[in-house]
Amino acid sequence: MALPADVTTGTWTLDNSHSEIGFTVRHAGISKVRGQFKDAVATLDLADNVADSKISATIQTASFDSGDVNRDGHVRGEDFFDVETFPEISFVSNGLVAKGNSYELTGDLTIKGVTRPVSLETEFNGVAVDPFGMTRAGVSAETTISRKDFGLTWNAILDAGGVLVSDKVAINLELAFIAPAA
Repeated sequence: MALPADVTTGTWTLDNSHSEIGFTVRHAGISKVRGQFKDAVATLDLADNVADSKISATIQTASFDSGDVNRDGHVRGEDFFDVETFPEISFVSNGLVAKGNSYELTGDLTIKGVTRPVSLETEFNGVAVDPFGMTRAGVSAETTISRKDFGLTWNAILDAGGVLVSDKVAINLELAFIAPAA
């Protein structure tokens, strides 16, 4: 599969200020809580054949933000991310397959020192040149993981039954990449 005509090969870098690395998890079985990571670096190495392209990303776990200071402290602590021991989450791709107008991106996700394969439903959102002459490409991706698979096992049993934090976590990515310099 060939690259779109307005996309150049080379190493594209994540524009962190125009990207969102977020997730959603069910809380107490009745609502969803959203959070995001504010500090990440990523590269997208685009090849002439899109299937040969690679992406790698590193996320700083201490940059977790859910909008609630108490929850953020708990999630950064030993019960969840343990940011002192595990300061980074990483992803390294190992496959990209076209699926109609979208792609299936596969790779290895590492959280708390545990690496598991994941598959992300990915959409290429196009390319634009901003008012400052920078060429940018947009990508959306999503997947659902089991947090227990990555050693994120803390929970509390509710009096009415069920648990405080669901096992399933939806990961939602809205990413902007900046083209390599000409």
